[in-house]
Amino acid sequence: MTGETTDPKFECLLRLGDNALILGHRLSEWCGHGPILEEDIAMANIALDLIGQATLWLDLAAAVEGNIRTADDLAFKRDVLDWRNSLLVEQPNGDFADTMARQFLFDCHHHAVLSMLIDSSDSDIAGIAAKAIKEVTYHRRHSREWLIRLGDGTEESHRRMQAALDRIWGYTHELLEADDVDRAAAARGLGADPTTLRPVWGAAIDAVLEEATLIRPADSWSIRGGRQGLHSEHLGFLLAEMQFLPRTYPNASW
Repeated sequence: MTGETTDPKFECLLRLGDNALILGHRLSEWCGHGPILEEDIAMANIALDLIGQATLWLDLAAAVEGNIRTADDLAFKRDVLDWRNSLLVEQPNGDFADTMARQFLFDCHHHAVLSMLIDSSDSDIAGIAAKAIKEVTYHRRHSREWLIRLGDGTEESHRRMQAALDRIWGYTHELLEADDVDRAAAARGLGADPTTLRPVWGAAIDAVLEEATLIRPADSWSIRGGRQGLHSEHLGFLLAEMQFLPRTYPNASW
């Protein structure tokens, strides 16, 4: 699939499914390692929500492709260059502040995207979005509360959360940029041009940062390319772990 021109609907579905699946896998890495038991369970549940959403998006992508591949094939048999997730979600967990900074920035964007997809001209996309936004509303509230708790907490927690935001901020720019796939999908009424989400996303971020006594990082650097298949080295290691079993025992049944 790399380098080919494909149906913009298929590409959009891959982007939605890949974002959810990769971030879900990242959060699953916290299972058994959370700072407190309640948070360990919360992150595991959010991971399950995202993986469930990924299944719906990739099932639909497989149908759009003509059922040449299944959702499992798309999840476990694509190589790095065929993945369409944003660079933000594939970044390592780091410490708890890093994870919450990444989660909050993505949650605000994810909620804005789903809010617009509810009105998609495609009933399947609109239906999945309507289901997913109920879960993502909780995800956003959860990460928001942690951002405020850590940002407006102790001197050490404030320092760590500000540093986490500074480290991850440059990966957010590609979330709000449009390419030919986005423009083609928007023209067909399937979804929205990501650039139109910028005011909503920015307002949501700024309101919480103010309450958390944190400073919005400067736009001094940015990196992009994940949605076109250009990824950081971290995705390859993640996929090696996530895809190991089905690649070692292809077509195995349980």
